[in-house]
Amino acid sequence: MAINKNHEFEELDGVKCGIVEKNVKPDRVAFLKSLLEYNGFTVVVVPSPAPKAAPPPKPAEGEAAVTAPPLPPAPETFTVGVTDYTFNPINAIFGRLLHTPDKHVVTLAYWQQKDMVSHDEVPYYEQ
Repeated sequence: MAINKNHEFEELDGVKCGIVEKNVKPDRVAFLKSLLEYNGFTVVVVPSPAPKAAPPPKPAEGEAAVTAPPLPPAPETFTVGVTDYTFNPINAIFGRLLHTPDKHVVTLAYWQQKDMVSHDEVPYYEQ
């Protein structure tokens, strides 16, 4: 069990893993997997469990049962983890521990895929 929300770990496919992100779309999985494998981590990806649906309400006495319309299928999402269960994505990003394939430090904007080129920012304490 995690101490806090920033450091989660659980068993994925029988392997104890540090959770990187949950409910991730396939294109984000490809991005994270390539970045983390480049940095030397073994990545484990499993489908996220489907959300639990509430049971239909029971009809009152004397009322006919009403059938609810079928729910749309849940979007295909995944849970991404690494076999190093001590991995913490927050510490890795702000500790400047991850690098892009073009040898730049991974910034928060790059991690969130807001900026597809990671610019090495000078830390505030070195300005």
